[in-house]
This record gives sequence, structure tokens and C-alpha cells, in this order.
Amino acid sequence: MPLIESQPDAVSRVYAKSLLEIATEQGGQAKVEETLGELEEIIELARADENFAEFLSSRSLASDARRDALQRIFTGRVTDLTLKFLLVLNEKGRIGALASVAAAFDSLVQHQFGRIEVDVYTAAPLDQLGVEGMRARLRETLHKDVIVHPYVEPEMIGGVKFRIGDQLVDASIATRLRKLKDQFSGAGAAELRARISKIIDGGPASN
Repeated sequence: MPLIESQPDAVSRVYAKSLLEIATEQGGQAKVEETLGELEEIIELARADENFAEFLSSRSLASDARRDALQRIFTGRVTDLTLKFLLVLNEKGRIGALASVAAAFDSLVQHQFGRIEVDVYTAAPLDQLGVEGMRARLRETLHKDVIVHPYVEPEMIGGVKFRIGDQLVDASIATRLRKLKDQFSGAGAAELRARISKIIDGGPASN
């Protein structure tokens, strides 16, 4: 079975909260950031390597065998805290939910340090100045330190979309055109066309 990458559930948040508390006790923000970075690298490795992803999530692999393999793979490559956390997840049968736990941990970290991550979708790539400008506007609006992740969606035509957590704010031109099309094809389309015709012809539009 694949790694679980759905929205973090209550159990994932419990593990993430425990990890955050331990990392904070061991070394404050620096240790927390280090742990987050290591978890993100492991998740990226699993996404890039199907065999590794299967190794983490397979229910047919005995917990003891996976534990020994995890120790061989990660000893000396990640900190003791991250390795011990992986071993605990494996022991509790939650290693297949590592991606969800890491997502919950990331969310807690951003909240603790007053940051927020925003996915920004535009029709054309943003250059560095564009990203910084977007970050400044979002920071002013949200009153938080914003981390911007830029993405390109050519089908948008223009405009911008923002995803903050599970909330999507869509101000793309494609969406506006789709809504306008829905207005024309839905109830009252004839009246709407008549009003637009009057505006074009210079006549008054009725309310």
C-alpha cells in the first residue's frame, strides 16, 4: 500500500505534537527545524523511490525486520531523535502514515513560530521579485511570516490562486470566465443578455 498522504488525522497530530515537544526540549527552534528538515527529506525520498515507499508502508513486512532495516539505513544519516521517532512509528504500526505525521508536524512548527505556508498558483512563472512581492502582500494581509510556494497552472490564463492549508482562494481569470458562462447558461440568461445588450447599445440597464 502507498504512504498515506491524506490530511493529518487526530492520531497523526498526537505523534507530531509529541515530537515537537521533545525536539523543543532538546534544542529549541534549531532542533525543531532540523527535525522537520530530516522528515521532509525522508518523505521526498519515499515519493521518488517506489521501493522505499513500499518498504515503509508494506503490511507484509514484519515490524522487527523493518526496524532493523531502518536502523541500517538511517544510523549516522539522521539525528538520533528522528531515527527513534521512525522506530516508534514502526513499532506502533504507523510508519505507513509518516507523510501525514510529517504534515501535521510541519503545521505545528509553522504555527509555533508564527509562520504560514501559502501555495501560490499563477499562469506564468513568478520571478524572484514576483515571489517576494507576493510574500510581502500576503504577510501584510495575514499578519504572519509567509512562506510562499509558487506553482504554474497555464490553464488559468491569468489571475492567481492561493491555497492555505485546505482553503482555496481562487481569483483566476479562468474561474471568472467559467462563472460568467454559468450565468449565461443558467436561469435568467436571457435577461442577462438583454441587460448587456442595452449597455452596449447605450440604453439604460433595468434593475
